[in-house]
Amino acid sequence: MLNNGLDKGIGKVKKWTDEFKTFAIKGNVIDMAVGIIIGAAFGKIVDSMVKDIIMPPMGWIMGRVDFTNLYFTLPNYDGKIVEYPSLEAAQAAGAVTINYGLFINTLISFIFVAFAVFLLIKFINKLRAAVETKEEVQAEIDTKACPRCFSTINIKATKCPNCTADI
Repeated sequence: MLNNGLDKGIGKVKKWTDEFKTFAIKGNVIDMAVGIIIGAAFGKIVDSMVKDIIMPPMGWIMGRVDFTNLYFTLPNYDGKIVEYPSLEAAQAAGAVTINYGLFINTLISFIFVAFAVFLLIKFINKLRAAVETKEEVQAEIDTKACPRCFSTINIKATKCPNCTADI
């Protein structure tokens, strides 16, 4: 009796292991991992584009503003607000800051990523529609209508499988 229960437990573990192998190998996990890796790399590219290409001219147009140094310093415990020359200096001194310039950079990065994903999905949907149309045309070429019952049958058929009429 004890051995039978052990065999059932081992069988369940083997079944779960086989299911996991199937799940991992069939592409679900692999596709997800590739998507995450590409997404992380894409995020770095967009982040660099915003920080290094878009924000410097934007800051120049706005009067040589460096968005990374736009911040508010909150008062100390004694109620005094200390001014710092840069965000790095404020953070090094342990000041509590609200970094709205970095938030603006992040917001612009998000907008670019969202727009790029939108364009990518639009392109994929266009490709998908083209492939589906090609498959529909191929299906129409491979089939014909039975002259008696008008059901769709293979073009090579000599007898209708639905009404058994000779074709």
